[in-house]
Amino acid sequence: MDVLIVGSLAYDSLETPSGSRDDELGGSASYGGFSAAFHMSRLQGKGVSLVGVIGNDFQSEHLDWYKNAGLDITGIESSDGDTFRWKGSYLGDMSEAITHETHLNVFEHFQPKVPAILSSPKVLMCANLHPALQSSVLSQTNAQRLTILDSMNLWINIAHDELLNVMKMVDVVVLNDGEVRMLASDDNLIRAANNVLDLMGGGILVVKRGEHGVLALHPDGMISMPAYPTLNITDPTGCGDSFAGAMAMFLSQNDGSVTYDELAEALVHATVTASFTIETFGTERIRNLTVVEYDERLNDFRRISRTS
Repeated sequence: MDVLIVGSLAYDSLETPSGSRDDELGGSASYGGFSAAFHMSRLQGKGVSLVGVIGNDFQSEHLDWYKNAGLDITGIESSDGDTFRWKGSYLGDMSEAITHETHLNVFEHFQPKVPAILSSPKVLMCANLHPALQSSVLSQTNAQRLTILDSMNLWINIAHDELLNVMKMVDVVVLNDGEVRMLASDDNLIRAANNVLDLMGGGILVVKRGEHGVLALHPDGMISMPAYPTLNITDPTGCGDSFAGAMAMFLSQNDGSVTYDELAEALVHATVTASFTIETFGTERIRNLTVVEYDERLNDFRRISRTS
């Protein structure tokens, strides 16, 4: 198996300047999974598996979406109760979500259990979860090449020490620029990123910068690239997870230490993938993405990157 993704499976209700939707399939594992599955098919990979929890209200149609995408869902457990639900909105440039309601439901008591058959992926992606749960997942798995961790400002605020501890246990940490500044208590992003890398004890730090692109610190140097200039910005939800899922799939294709050039190439694909996710509500765009339109945008992005 190429990639194991452990994270949330959810229903999102949201409002943006483009409109509103109720009960859209969401969650970090959903977005990351669909993204990784698209590239698995494109690269003729060996498999992507999800671990998460759903409630009694989870629609069978949405389980079919996972299966139709080629995702292995044997690690998804069903629990008595309702599925995790989030309600939020975006205003203006939609750079940050405004949370109105969060109902953890079955996710509140979720304790990830990684089936033995899934415990040795090439790449493990610990999507956004409480750091204690991420630590538990790491103890249950033996990633053959790489471990990746994503997080958010909530855990920086309420589980700071636990987050720092689990960051030291992984190879790659993915954060947005605001989270990096928060962790380092420094408004200068470059200085803050280097401070966070020190807190990690080394490795690779990937900093998502939204419309400003991505910054990454690799042992062999810094990588900086622009975002793809997307015209149709509808719903930013899940873009970061799609970004991480694409990156994870590309980094699962080789062995040994991740080289500077390999990371840069993975970030190109992660950036292009996220630019599709933002174009529709929910997972629709990434689920229905075709190789032809992806390759066209990929080539366009390479031209943009060479001239930026």
